[in-house]
Amino acid sequence: MDVDGLAVEVHGHQEGSAYNGHYGVRMYHPIVASMAETGDLLDVRLREGNVHSASGALEFISQLLERVEKQVCEVAAVRMDAGFPEEKLLSMLEERGTPYVARVRNTAPLKQEAALWRFLHSGVPQGQPGTFLYESEYQAQCWSRARRVVLVVSQREDELFPHAFWLVTSWTKEQMPAEALLTHYRQRGTAEGHFGELMDVLAPALSSAARPKSNYQGQPPVRRSVSIEAFANNEVRLLLNALAYNLVHAAHVLLEHRPRAKAGGCAVFASGCSRWRRGYWYTPGGWCWYWARSRPLSGASCGASSAR
Repeated sequence: MDVDGLAVEVHGHQEGSAYNGHYGVRMYHPIVASMAETGDLLDVRLREGNVHSASGALEFISQLLERVEKQVCEVAAVRMDAGFPEEKLLSMLEERGTPYVARVRNTAPLKQEAALWRFLHSGVPQGQPGTFLYESEYQAQCWSRARRVVLVVSQREDELFPHAFWLVTSWTKEQMPAEALLTHYRQRGTAEGHFGELMDVLAPALSSAARPKSNYQGQPPVRRSVSIEAFANNEVRLLLNALAYNLVHAAHVLLEHRPRAKAGGCAVFASGCSRWRRGYWYTPGGWCWYWARSRPLSGASCGASSAR
């Protein structure tokens, strides 16, 4: 199970949105989890824009693990980015016996320990890049005990000084050697690609705000009311986008496993500022359908309704 945070930029003062100094935009900062083997999204939860990456992660991950292992399968491991390894979360995973691997932020002690190894591998002749791994134990100030960490020193071609980062894991050396651990962690790139598809293809617009409507379908509204659940509305929008992604992703996987499938047609339904596309193929196993939201029809204004 891959866990990460997303940056959903907003263009307004939606409830719960805030400027995030790390990303440099006003945004929401939802937490999302996916199944590594298939790319399916398991859950997503909306969070305020200026929260830390690990904010709410303990509750989110623990509840999700219970649901997944009850309804889907056993979770073999959890992979996380550098913002998540906090004591309560790591202890929870260790107590329930779920292995994990996560990147660790380069704190001052870790930078100092890595400096020697970076120096020893600096100046490698051009054309001889390589990756070097070193085992150690490290206890952060907020951790209750020391944990196994692996230093990854990467010498890239045409660069004088190597790059370095640390991984923390609950696996022992015998269970997961350093080389296998690094290979396993680098597979997070596939999950990040799936998260990127969610953001780039569907581009969730979390635009609900607590303001009265000034018009409805080109006419003044009969009754003006102020929404007081803008944050909840935006979370529902995000969940619907995640559901749409899973449907389209399932259709994509199905087509990859059925090379003889042929496109049968496409239907587009538009209403207001949203447009939904339904496509279908005929495969040896029958008809395959999908729904996906896309951009508004060119030339159509908000409130227009058309279908073809």
